[in-house]
Amino acid sequence: MSERSSLETYSRTAERAAKSVIDGYSTSFGTATALLGPSHRSHVRNVYALVRVADEIVDGLPSSAGVGPDEVGEMFEDFVAETYRALSRGVSTNLIIHAFARTARQTGIGSDLIEPFFAAMRSDLDAESPAGHPAAPGVRCLSAGEHADYVYGSAEVVGLMCLRIFLHDNPRDDTQLPILECGARRLGAAFQNINFLRDLADDRDRLGRSYLTEEARLSTSARDAWILTIRDQLADAEAAIPLLPYDARLAVGAATALFAALIDTIAAAPVERLYRERIRIPGHVKARLLARSTLGTLRGRSS
Repeated sequence: MSERSSLETYSRTAERAAKSVIDGYSTSFGTATALLGPSHRSHVRNVYALVRVADEIVDGLPSSAGVGPDEVGEMFEDFVAETYRALSRGVSTNLIIHAFARTARQTGIGSDLIEPFFAAMRSDLDAESPAGHPAAPGVRCLSAGEHADYVYGSAEVVGLMCLRIFLHDNPRDDTQLPILECGARRLGAAFQNINFLRDLADDRDRLGRSYLTEEARLSTSARDAWILTIRDQLADAEAAIPLLPYDARLAVGAATALFAALIDTIAAAPVERLYRERIRIPGHVKARLLARSTLGTLRGRSS
């Protein structure tokens, strides 16, 4: 086997590994991503896989295997360092990092987006976090400013990474790009805030984090305020979708439709339920929403 074919075989294997991550962790995002064209689809999966593995490191995967806090921090920093080495070299013995590095190098995803992401993940390991609310000792409660910084690094930059994938072979002019960048950030923020609402109990009880309130528990009025914020974020994101390449319009439109339905379900649930279970959309409802969204995009293209 030649050196070139060896690298190509390894890279294809890395992309299959990345696909297995999205298949294993997210049916909704995975289904929407399947609507992308082959090149965009592989690149988005590669980004998702790196983001997911980094998130698992800081969200307790090593701890569940008996790894101590100091070693978890070392594991995370090793992961970060290997990512940057792969970006420089173009190859990594870590399949997930290798797949991401190839995507980043091909599509222009640079340290301006990667470093804020790792900084947000690193903050979840911060041992110097506040003691928390008196009624919830040991829970790290984010202020409004801390929340904004965290959401930018953990989610908005991921939206911008996906946008660079969509536009690297479909450039847009200077009037469209700011609209698309705003839409990508707002969509990333909406998705993250929805997940915060879905994960209230796990974040507080298992991870000792409160992303949406500085109080001991999220009140109904605070939940309702977050729902309004998220709906505004989704509306801003939807306004940018028509400027995306066609396959991205299909995929992003489908994902937005799924999360809009999810926020409607969360809005109808008592806050107490959010602290008991993770709200989900039934499979048959997802299928109907995906079909409706896809049909709407197809009609828009033919009109």
